[in-house]
Amino acid sequence: MNEDEFDDYEREVELALFREYRDIVAQFRYVVETERRFYLANSVDLQRRDAGSDFYFELTMSDVWVWDVYRADRFVKSVRVLTFKDVNVEELSDRELKLPRELALDE
Repeated sequence: MNEDEFDDYEREVELALFREYRDIVAQFRYVVETERRFYLANSVDLQRRDAGSDFYFELTMSDVWVWDVYRADRFVKSVRVLTFKDVNVEELSDRELKLPRELALDE
């Protein structure tokens, strides 16, 4: 496989992942972003945990879809993340579930 074929393959895999996201986002209540992953979830619990003079976040989610091109199965029953980095949790509204025109890909 030459470099151009590899680049084409990567683009196609990313596009397929985006299309999957677009098709399933309406099934979830929250968008969660950590330093390593992007998730869709229906239940999210974020707790700050103190550790001596420092702290970390414990994030527990259930009914989850994981944005990860290398996962064979992106639907997960539950996920637990421990991180010292920022965590962003957003609740989706009905309006947000509709993709902007520029993101709506023609099939």
